[in-house]
Amino acid sequence: MRVLFLGSGTSFGVPVIGCGCRVCASADPRDSRYRASVLIQSGAAGSETSIVIDSGPEFRLQALRARITRLDALLLTHAHADHVGGLDDVRPLTHEVELPVYGNAPTLAETRERFGYIFRDTQEGGGKPRVELRDPGAGAFRVGSIELLPIPVLHGALPILGWRAGSFAYITDCSELPEPSYRLLEGVETLVVNGLRRQPHSTHFSLGQGIAAARRIGAKRTWLTHMNHESTHEELEEYCASLGADVGARPAYDGLELEA
Repeated sequence: MRVLFLGSGTSFGVPVIGCGCRVCASADPRDSRYRASVLIQSGAAGSETSIVIDSGPEFRLQALRARITRLDALLLTHAHADHVGGLDDVRPLTHEVELPVYGNAPTLAETRERFGYIFRDTQEGGGKPRVELRDPGAGAFRVGSIELLPIPVLHGALPILGWRAGSFAYITDCSELPEPSYRLLEGVETLVVNGLRRQPHSTHFSLGQGIAAARRIGAKRTWLTHMNHESTHEELEEYCASLGADVGARPAYDGLELEA
């Protein structure tokens, strides 16, 4: 299974508008972070199952850069703007067939409210994406060749979802993993988990908390995502190596591709 990081940044993205800090002004392309999202693909080239987790405000740019030509599903972690704001840009990928969009009930309700025009009868012209909102429930389900399992997590007080596909799991905007979710993550070898910054935050894991969660899960490879502009990629590499070498902790970056 191929995983491509479409974005690894937090809600502001990096560079941050109006900011001239050393990270935002960095010439290292790994310090430029679109809003967090990944593309998952499995199968033979040309006929593979293609799934995206979260469609943030840069989805059009991310899809063009990754040369996405079709999608079998869109998985939502939650409906905050940095994770769903680009939903309209799936439109060219839905000409032939409706795109299933999966999320928990609160996420789907907020998505329907944010993008009400998609679900109303409207005049022709302008266009709108053809999507079908689906609540996956609590069990595993299959999209093409990929079996998926929703993982309940907490984003502050907000119940959201992480996603598991085989021995790979993607968790972002998490501030707490409920005890039953650790059991759902048993056997995960490659983990993507949010690490906003070094200091604690009320609604997101810090880098250290993300690494601690990876350690409890037993991950062999850990990629930190949803990172802000307080540290350069090189600094994050050093910090992760010093704190989480036992779980293979490293910061992700836009364009990173891995096999999981």
